[in-house]
Amino acid sequence: MDPLVSAEWLADQLGAPDLRVLDASYDALLPGEPPRDHAAEYRAGHVPGALYMDLAGFSDAASDLPSTLPGAAQFAARAARLGIDRATRIVLYDDAPHHTAARAWVMLRAFGFDRVALLDGGLAAWKRAGLPLEQGDAAVPPRAIDAGAGTAGLRDLAAMRAIQQDASEQIVDARSAARFTGAEPDPRAGVAPGHIPGARNLPYKRLFDEDGRWKRGEALAAAFRDAGVDLDRPMVMTCGSGITASVLAFGAHLLGRDAAVYDGSWTEWGADPSTPKATGAA
Repeated sequence: MDPLVSAEWLADQLGAPDLRVLDASYDALLPGEPPRDHAAEYRAGHVPGALYMDLAGFSDAASDLPSTLPGAAQFAARAARLGIDRATRIVLYDDAPHHTAARAWVMLRAFGFDRVALLDGGLAAWKRAGLPLEQGDAAVPPRAIDAGAGTAGLRDLAAMRAIQQDASEQIVDARSAARFTGAEPDPRAGVAPGHIPGARNLPYKRLFDEDGRWKRGEALAAAFRDAGVDLDRPMVMTCGSGITASVLAFGAHLLGRDAAVYDGSWTEWGADPSTPKATGAA
């Protein structure tokens, strides 16, 4: 299964016993932003047979940071209701501005699920193709899984301190230029403006065409190169809270490159008085 699938391909595969489709829509809300009820939107119309993943329930309940990935026990409990194991072909989609299916992809990969793809263009592409929607809730028999450690491809604060010092991995920041440079203050209380010194800035929206589909091939590679990223060197992606860093990681995957994700991202780094910080352009 390709890492990126079309609406037409998915429509042909629906009903296959080894396939599970998951709606990974999620809002990484900033202070003052009104929430969307993605669960209600799912019930109003989703890809037939798709389950609502509820990514909020996969955020680490023991962490003070927003959206960080869960520990093994929490992941196993939440994933059991999705009826998946590592032999399942999983297709993720979303209807969210931050392309949160990529975050679900990073999480599943961290826990050893490697048969995972994204629906190119998300739910909007499914609708544009004139394909049917299903209403209400879908459910499947739960399936117990051995979660494993759940740390593959992730970096913590200690690792990032070392990377910032030795430049063993390129740090690539998915936030807007204004947030990266510090021209716009961070919306979270107690979080400094700016970026990790030495980081490159590649706003995640640059990885998409106007219709919401992913750029591919040379157009995608050019987005990385134009940001000063060397695709032949190791990379670690960061953002505000780990959500859009996952978009960059999936984009690198489409180019055949593995990239790590700094899960705590700027919310953790920017709030720590002991970490170095930079403002201005890269």
